[in-house]
Amino acid sequence: MSSIILPDTAQPYNANITTPDWMISGMEKVMQFYVDRNLRLDTISAEMMPNPIEGKKYMLYAHVPFCHTLCSYCTFHRFLFKEDKARAYFISLRKEMDMVKALGYDFESMYIGGGTTTVLEDELARTIEHAKKLFPSIKEVSCESDPQHLDSPGFKQLEGLVDRMSIGVQSFNDDILAMTDRIEKFGNGQQTFDKIMAAKELFPIINVDLIFGFRGQTDEVIQHDLDMASKLDPRQITTYPLMITHQTRKSVKGKLAAPQGDMARQYRQILNSLNGQYNQLSAWAFGKANDEGFDEYVIDFDEYLGVGSGSFSFLNDTLYVNTFSLRKYQERIANGQMGVDQQKNYGRKEVMQYRFLLGMFSGRLSRKYFRETFGVNLDTALFKEMTSMKAIGAIKNDPTDPDNLIITDNGKMMGLLMMKEFYSGMDNVRAQLRKPLKACDM
Repeated sequence: MSSIILPDTAQPYNANITTPDWMISGMEKVMQFYVDRNLRLDTISAEMMPNPIEGKKYMLYAHVPFCHTLCSYCTFHRFLFKEDKARAYFISLRKEMDMVKALGYDFESMYIGGGTTTVLEDELARTIEHAKKLFPSIKEVSCESDPQHLDSPGFKQLEGLVDRMSIGVQSFNDDILAMTDRIEKFGNGQQTFDKIMAAKELFPIINVDLIFGFRGQTDEVIQHDLDMASKLDPRQITTYPLMITHQTRKSVKGKLAAPQGDMARQYRQILNSLNGQYNQLSAWAFGKANDEGFDEYVIDFDEYLGVGSGSFSFLNDTLYVNTFSLRKYQERIANGQMGVDQQKNYGRKEVMQYRFLLGMFSGRLSRKYFRETFGVNLDTALFKEMTSMKAIGAIKNDPTDPDNLIITDNGKMMGLLMMKEFYSGMDNVRAQLRKPLKACDM
């Protein structure tokens, strides 16, 4: 794992976000247009993943689609937990990994998401052990959990297997937790704090996930969340904006979400509080080291392969979608087939725009990357995108490196908005893929 780099705390950070509300709203509308255009369900059927290409590096994603309770603002692919179905699913997940191995893949990293990945810690441990045996190049394993499982008897089985555990806290404020129906499910803020403190010794990296943009989340509430997270002294803190999708608009926008105009002020407060304590890894992720993995694995890996029901893969400029039907997934694996059943190919310009989005979000926008990956001059190939970002002061040239572009605080704000809309679009796709499911599919 990376060595810890302590940031310079001599000067307090003073975020310079000058983008007006109308510009923020405009960027959201532009992103919604591109997301609606490019994340359409105009896929074709697929039966098999492609073979790996020599010299490319890949990341393995595994999806665990079970939760004990379903949060109203979440549209990730998940089902209510039933132990018999979950145990059968983990067995199928390992069989699908065998099929991936047979294609010739190896992976540098593994990310396990959900759902709640830790619903059955023994099965999860077996699955990680199996993956490491199949794919010996895996250097690190990242995993998600909610606070409920941190003190369960089986949680310690993951020690030595998981390098980075990301814990969905959302807020330490009891009013926010009550409003989002989390306090009865996972305990109050202090109980969550105590559970994380006890679990810290189990994993090299603990990440604390927070969400901002809730109704009633005043500056004092946000600062309390940040202070509580800082007292835990985790290696990473992630501060997601609340995301509103077509499916959650009724349950979130009118009941849970703060006014849109609060976002820039809240984000400025987050930047000022965490920069100096942490290095900024992306628009919303902060870490003690500059070069360790984090939730947005798509930044570190251009290509990733997903196993499990509802997982996505991006290979050779093609998006592959595994079946969202739990029944169909189990049937496919039992018949010796992989879980994938849809695919969509993207054009060169669309892929470049996607990489531009990731570069803005991660603060790693590089002319050299576009020259070496696509054989283009970034300034001319994406003239419209580059010109608009320069005009609003989101990017500027690095005086020490002509290939590098500096993402300003305005740029971080734009990167956050762009990624928020992209993820909201992906959530809409998930919801549309889940919509046809019947009781027998779950």
